[in-house]
Amino acid sequence: MAACTTSDRESRTVTTPTTPAPSNPDRTLLVYFSRAGENYWNGGRRTLDVGNTEVLANLIRDRINCDVFRIEAADAYSDRYDPTVARNVDEQNSDARPAIAGNLPDLAGYDTVLLGSPIWNVQPPMIMATFVEAADLTGKNLLPFVTYAVSGLGNTASFYRDLDSGARLGTGLAVRGEDVRGASAGTDIDRWLRAADLA
Repeated sequence: MAACTTSDRESRTVTTPTTPAPSNPDRTLLVYFSRAGENYWNGGRRTLDVGNTEVLANLIRDRINCDVFRIEAADAYSDRYDPTVARNVDEQNSDARPAIAGNLPDLAGYDTVLLGSPIWNVQPPMIMATFVEAADLTGKNLLPFVTYAVSGLGNTASFYRDLDSGARLGTGLAVRGEDVRGASAGTDIDRWLRAADLA
């Protein structure tokens, strides 16, 4: 696969489990889950056409050589805030593994996986556990990135560590959802990527 560019971003989604190894030297896969619709916003609510984590994923993708896989829930989350919160609480309380639509990518050709999600109730959504447990991350560098309202990275590190994927968990990036479209997000992304030797 070719490196990511702005012009081909719409075609950069990996959709089959037999995707060939990447042609870029970084051998990096960016995986993310994002939810648009009604979101928490500065103490109130705001409807987003593009979810905060997708915005952050696109900003990262535009800066590095990578392939991209978007996680889609087989049973889509509501675009309304309160039903999504209630569903997430139920999924956390039951340690659920929500199904992912479609096939997962073959990770054999990648050294580094950037794993993005929102923070819901202080941790990544349970669908991220579905991905981590289904994908073979053994020996991979796993770098989480999140968008949040109030809790920063929250329990992200322990969430992924407890899943015991065999990956090497690196330092995460957290960007407040209300700030992800601002200039400061780019500065934070650049610093994080440099620290990870990806830029």
